Amino acid sequence: MIRHLRKAHTMAKTYSDAVNALNTLQSNFATIDAIRKSGGKANNQAIPEMLEWARRCGYQPSDFNKLNIIHVTGTKGKGSTCAFVQGMLNQLKGAPSCDKISKIGLYTSPHLKSVRERICIDGAPISEEKFAKYFFELWDRLSGSQSDTSEFPTFGQDIKPVYFRYLTLLSFHVFLQEGVDTAIYEVGVGGEYDSTNIIEKPTVTGVSPLGIDHTFMLGNAIEEIAWNKGGIFKPGAKAFSVAQPESALKVLKERAAERNAPFEEVTTRPEIASGEIKLGLPAEFQKINASLAVALVGEHVRVLTEDKGVIPKGSTLPKEYITGLAESKWAGRCQTIQQGNIRWLLDGAHTKESVTVAGEWLQDVKKSSEKKAKTILFFNQQTRDANALLGTLHANLGDVKIDEALFSTNVTWASGTYSADLTSLNTSAEAVDKLEVQKELAKVWESLDGGKSTVFATIEEAVNTVKKEAEDGPVDVFVVGSLHLIGGVLTVIE
Repeated sequence: MIRHLRKAHTMAKTYSDAVNALNTLQSNFATIDAIRKSGGKANNQAIPEMLEWARRCGYQPSDFNKLNIIHVTGTKGKGSTCAFVQGMLNQLKGAPSCDKISKIGLYTSPHLKSVRERICIDGAPISEEKFAKYFFELWDRLSGSQSDTSEFPTFGQDIKPVYFRYLTLLSFHVFLQEGVDTAIYEVGVGGEYDSTNIIEKPTVTGVSPLGIDHTFMLGNAIEEIAWNKGGIFKPGAKAFSVAQPESALKVLKERAAERNAPFEEVTTRPEIASGEIKLGLPAEFQKINASLAVALVGEHVRVLTEDKGVIPKGSTLPKEYITGLAESKWAGRCQTIQQGNIRWLLDGAHTKESVTVAGEWLQDVKKSSEKKAKTILFFNQQTRDANALLGTLHANLGDVKIDEALFSTNVTWASGTYSADLTSLNTSAEAVDKLEVQKELAKVWESLDGGKSTVFATIEEAVNTVKKEAEDGPVDVFVVGSLHLIGGVLTVIE
């Protein structure tokens, strides 16, 4: 999936131009839809193509070994797991027992407000200046190199990698140029064919909870999905997984055996399960993600220190781990923002499993609230089965009464435009313009709940309605269903 692009020398090398150039690499809706309708799965050319792009950027996979990569996949919770890993490593960095950790990189997706969020160093997104600098360094390397078209027939002149591939390559380039010596990589989709899977020697790999998602790429069965996720296992690198459905766990163990990767199942640590150790991401379902992160960090430190960093089973966690878990943050996941009379409750849950636990989180929040507040649901999901997700969410709200439901597109501003960093070309523009998904969601909600629902063309218009509601008293706004929606809401309210 590739696009023709104008030559780099016609572009000013600013952050704005970098974002505009990056957006031209997005696969359009027609391309995505054709793959979906054909039942197409990721193919065996994905990794060879990614290796070729890396070569043209001046890198071999062995170059990435010096990053000492922690590689994490899963269906839900993989981003949160990475956040917990980063939190603990930030505390361990520079300690006498961890002198080989001095600069920590984190590569995740998607971003919420700025594309720079995907490439962080020591807990902060890289600056606009550095993003532009490294973006165009890579752009020029690709423009100044060629591929053998007999081997890669679609790699013609002025062709660049698609959006996610380009950002993955950019992350490698940034981390190497900036001297990162520990990097945390969140898989984009799946694992076996994911752009991040050109990593040869991670220090450790991990699998967060699995569920059914991205079926047109990964398959409809949990076993197929597990096979794809297990594709990140590498010889000699220990592989950890949280508890999974029995058939999925069997596949993961088989994949680990195939790859000669020692395998271990992670259970929730007792001190985390009991609440003795506080988590920066406070929801109940985050406890297993935090426990997986502890295992990943422990193994990473062990590898770097040649067995000196082992945490004996049953022992108390070091204070750096405890502090790191407590201070971990992950925007848009179990996030609370208070603005006057409005309490925004944001969670980017977008699968049946994740909206289930998001509903449970909302129940916990409302039960612990001291003052009564009107509860508004703010929902969208533009690319998955939105109606089914909404039904699952409704079934898992418990005693929480939703006073009003708002359904909006992911378009940011009332002018009908996206913020540049949030531009989306992979959804049907016609469906967005006609509010097809939102109108259908309103009908579904009314049939499920019987309550009031309102449809909006943009996020800004919906947010303005919330502000008017809050003039009469406190309001809790539960924003859920899409990370793209979360990002737009954060952009508007902040």
